[in-house]
Amino acid sequence: MQQRKIGALTVPALGLGCMGMSEFYGTADEAEAVATIHRALDLGVTLLDTADMYGPFTNEQLVGRAIKGRRNEVVLATKFGSERNPDGSRVGINGRPEYVRAAADASLQRLGVDVIDLYYQHRVDRNTPIEETWGALAGLVEAGKVRHVGISEAAPDTIRKANSVHPVTAVQTELSLWTRDPEENGVLDAVREVGAGFVAYSPIGRGFLSGQIRSIDDLEPDDFRRHNPRFQGENFTRNLELVDRVREIADEKGVTASQLALAWVLAQGDDVVAIPGTKRVSYLEENAAAADITLSDVDLKRLDEAAPVGATAGDRYPDMSPVNL
Repeated sequence: MQQRKIGALTVPALGLGCMGMSEFYGTADEAEAVATIHRALDLGVTLLDTADMYGPFTNEQLVGRAIKGRRNEVVLATKFGSERNPDGSRVGINGRPEYVRAAADASLQRLGVDVIDLYYQHRVDRNTPIEETWGALAGLVEAGKVRHVGISEAAPDTIRKANSVHPVTAVQTELSLWTRDPEENGVLDAVREVGAGFVAYSPIGRGFLSGQIRSIDDLEPDDFRRHNPRFQGENFTRNLELVDRVREIADEKGVTASQLALAWVLAQGDDVVAIPGTKRVSYLEENAAAADITLSDVDLKRLDEAAPVGATAGDRYPDMSPVNL
């Protein structure tokens, strides 16, 4: 697996999003999830991404069990700030310094490790100055509990303010052929201005760009995507047209639509990595092969025409509130 630099951290071009192994994407199977993580490490997909709110709390425990005995192979990333109760109910966004410190200690315990390689502020707390939150993060680095820090779904000015307190290693935001906002809203520019890296979550459009979801009934009853605007009604129909245009290009190149979608993300810059989520070994292996796909200028132009900025129908989340995934 090719390596890339994000800030001062070296990571594989493709990581593994672990969220769906515990929640949100239908039935969970811990044995298959652990097997998927083990296979990821074998393939060099060593950047594992989790968060305390996934489960809640249980995803970190799962990842911790899976990496036991292989900790030195892993670049371990987790997040704080989207606070939930043990029963799963939402509390809100919390960036208060005392909470940052408590959340880090709790994550270290659940993961069963002494240090977190990359610790993200999951969402920005609009009631706490970013400088205060990042002051606490800097303290965690100084204490040796965290090696690098990042931020997720942050505006350009927020990224700059955070970086003025402590270097931002990574900014994690949704990026794919159907979510191209960071190209237009200044986030990618800010990432590069401060010398950070960009970590793209949902790079296959929550699985939609795979072309395998042809009806809402293809999703399990408890799959959160059933409530996502892009998967509903007329939006679903319009977005299928975009997916079919992408799949046509993939067929011509002899790759899967998922692999083409991932290759497009990686082609956005050497400072961009992707963390497609999966809970199955077969999809992991398919995704990992995307790192070897090279897209020509002609390929990129065709994809720009097939899935231009703003072409996707529907919002990314049901209410576009700060409390989301």
